[in-house]
Amino acid sequence: MTHAFYSDAADKARAELSRSEQAAVESVRRALEADPEQGRGLPDADPRSESYVVELLPEQTGGRGISLVYRYSQDLDAALILWLIAGP
Repeated sequence: MTHAFYSDAADKARAELSRSEQAAVESVRRALEADPEQGRGLPDADPRSESYVVELLPEQTGGRGISLVYRYSQDLDAALILWLIAGP
């Protein structure tokens, strides 16, 4: 099982979300533990990891649209959620 963690910046941003937005973000974090390569691939400068983004629509969050940007390392079998970007 892959482990998925929040970076300090993502954890701080998560604390500022509404309860429904936090629940939606947490459901993605749990889903990453089962399938860490589910997002849309992003360019990555590190050959030992891959970067992805998962985009949540307002209908999914009960609030704003939110993008979760994360990096997955197969060597560590871990995903690090780097940023949470919430729309207006």
